[in-house]
Amino acid sequence: MNDPSRPSGRLQRLAETGRPPLDFHFDGQPLSGLEGDSVLTAILTSRPDLRAAEFGPGRRTGFCLMGACQDCWIWQENGPRLRACSTTLRAGMRLLSEPPAEWPDSAP
Repeated sequence: MNDPSRPSGRLQRLAETGRPPLDFHFDGQPLSGLEGDSVLTAILTSRPDLRAAEFGPGRRTGFCLMGACQDCWIWQENGPRLRACSTTLRAGMRLLSEPPAEWPDSAP
């Protein structure tokens, strides 16, 4: 049974729920993860996917979960991109699913 008060994320946290919470933003939306989470885990406990696929209508969620497949690249609001699966969440991060306008590979 769906509980509307629970996030509709792809991942469900079953253990280690007592770690301190960390607030961050993803695509302008305030989210919260737990200390020690990867960015990917923190996002996917609240959302069903990470970003749009480059080639086609699909959505991406991360694939290998160990930094080898290039599937979980996202951007920081200040431009540099990062791998969500191998980057540890920090309080106050401001992240984007699409490159910022000033990103070198962003074409209008």
